[in-house]
Amino acid sequence: MSQNELKNSFIELGLFLNQFSLESTTQNKVVKKNSSFFDAFESLINLSQSHNGWFTPEQVYFSIQSWSKALTQEHIDQWLSGYTFTDKEPKKIGLILAGNIPLVGFHDFLTVLITGNDVLVKTGSKDQYLVKFLAQYLIQLDERFLSKITFVEGKLEGFDAIIATGSNNTSRYFDYYFKNVPNIIRKNRNSVAVLTGNESKEDLVHLGEDIFRYFGLGCRNVSKLFVPKGYDFKVFFDAIYAYKDVIFYEKYANNYDYNKAVFLMSLYKLLDNEFLTLKEDSSYSSPISSVFYEFYDDIEQVKKRLKDDESFIQCVVSKNLIENSISFGETQKPALWDYADNLDTIDFLNAI
Repeated sequence: MSQNELKNSFIELGLFLNQFSLESTTQNKVVKKNSSFFDAFESLINLSQSHNGWFTPEQVYFSIQSWSKALTQEHIDQWLSGYTFTDKEPKKIGLILAGNIPLVGFHDFLTVLITGNDVLVKTGSKDQYLVKFLAQYLIQLDERFLSKITFVEGKLEGFDAIIATGSNNTSRYFDYYFKNVPNIIRKNRNSVAVLTGNESKEDLVHLGEDIFRYFGLGCRNVSKLFVPKGYDFKVFFDAIYAYKDVIFYEKYANNYDYNKAVFLMSLYKLLDNEFLTLKEDSSYSSPISSVFYEFYDDIEQVKKRLKDDESFIQCVVSKNLIENSISFGETQKPALWDYADNLDTIDFLNAI
């Protein structure tokens, strides 16, 4: 398949996904293969929470809409315009996907195919169905995808390179097992926000989106705040009150109760608003329903700290305070050119 044919297929996929949203799911008659796939996909969305309790319809629809906005001709052309592609025999690229948030591994899946390579996919046990459904849609658009996409239930074999995502523990296994092939091994990362105390309420409401989207399960969710000494957390709590309904979701509430109890039994000092706890802590990885914070005296020290610890950090959120930081409320809306771990996957694939 030519790259133009591949691009057109993903653009068609974007049009298909654009029909589905939490507010309104409506068939667009110009979308291809709707008669076979529209009702089935709507049913899958409604069943997703039974497959993974964290995949509520709201969260699944958000992911679907994010991808529909990314998979446009304008965005795909902009993404690929900075690369030079040469005709070469397709490589077989193995993917080991995470399953923490809906369609979390789809960017790797897209990148492998749109660069002309073939993909061997081992899905995460907690997100097995969505990406497989989208693969079937692509195959129906163009049957040549059938030879380019393979889902693997057991051991991955016969690949030329690997992209694997997992925890810090599984990454050690990946490093050993895949040491003899080109690889990208992704480990745990977290995202942080740097505040000055001069943020507007609107800024902090948007920061709440970065904290609570996907219940905080993603590496792009903010799990740590850097705040100046004397920071008034009441302003922060007033703003994020907009997200109070998160506590009515049972799985989140169970985590809130458990983690709060653990902190209190350990005699940690907490700030608490009955649906989120704040704990002063130097680490980046906070448990679900909690965000860590750390005071600073000098913003230059924070910048140095973030630079030194960049291998642990996925995103930095600030109001133009930190170089290359992301605006409040935008962490879960990455563009196609926003690569995980800042590793350019297309450059990696083109070099194989």
